[in-house]
Amino acid sequence: MCGIVGLFMKDHSLEPDFGVLFAEMLETMTERGPDSAGFAVYRDGNPDEVKLVLRPTSGGGVSELCEDLESNIPSIAEAVTRHTHLLVRLPRKNLFDLHNYLANHAPEVEVISSGERMELYKEVGLAADISREFGLPRMTATHGVGHTRMATESAVTTEGAHPFTTAPDQCLVHNGSLSNHNNLRRMLMKNGQTFRTRNDSEVAAGYISWRMKGNEGLGQALEHTLDDLDGFFTFVVGTANGFGVLRDPIACKPAVMAQTDQYVAFGSEYRALAHLPGIGNAEVWEPEPAKVYFWERQHA
Repeated sequence: MCGIVGLFMKDHSLEPDFGVLFAEMLETMTERGPDSAGFAVYRDGNPDEVKLVLRPTSGGGVSELCEDLESNIPSIAEAVTRHTHLLVRLPRKNLFDLHNYLANHAPEVEVISSGERMELYKEVGLAADISREFGLPRMTATHGVGHTRMATESAVTTEGAHPFTTAPDQCLVHNGSLSNHNNLRRMLMKNGQTFRTRNDSEVAAGYISWRMKGNEGLGQALEHTLDDLDGFFTFVVGTANGFGVLRDPIACKPAVMAQTDQYVAFGSEYRALAHLPGIGNAEVWEPEPAKVYFWERQHA
């Protein structure tokens, strides 16, 4: 069944409240997805630096990984332990040093996400626990997407949890099921795309990333999914500056949106939006089938 949420701050003064507001949105969707949960948030960034979120899958824990990297990669500007994940920030020019060290000395460490602004965290368990353990309520951000999963097509694992990212600063959450994802996966792999799981949602993320590599914007990439992806789906997609929503032509999965002068919000159900400031005077609507909705953040 699954629950998905998204929040895009149009008013920069509301960004310090993002974490508290978004955490409640995510937790409200627990009944739709009690197996695992995750979120991607877009926070401060430096064009000369890159942020990576890492997760050790075996061996020592995240604290040991933090100490190891700080001892062996002197260019690391920041390393922050967040529950089972490690946020690392370093100069973009030194990114190869980190990847090379991980490949040769810590191959069990999974790179959960990378980008200038995006941080992605996901884990098995209830949304409220995951939100608290990763510190979501304390986060200042411009926008983000989140997912609570009810596993139907694969095991309950951290790897299978959403969001999925297949390019720097890009991520996707999905409610639905694709019927042609195996064919798409083979095509995308021939074109250089890589995948960590067998989840159809990761294929959808990879397809959008592949389209955007060809200089298409997020809106254009989403429009192409209507021709090339079979099945039923609701996508909420994030990029460094953008936030997009799309439902398939049948639109059988529930979805509701709200917009004020301060924000745009998406939820699988209205109750995920009911606590947002000014919701009583917001424009509230059900997204149209096969229509791309897209907002872009303007830098100061």
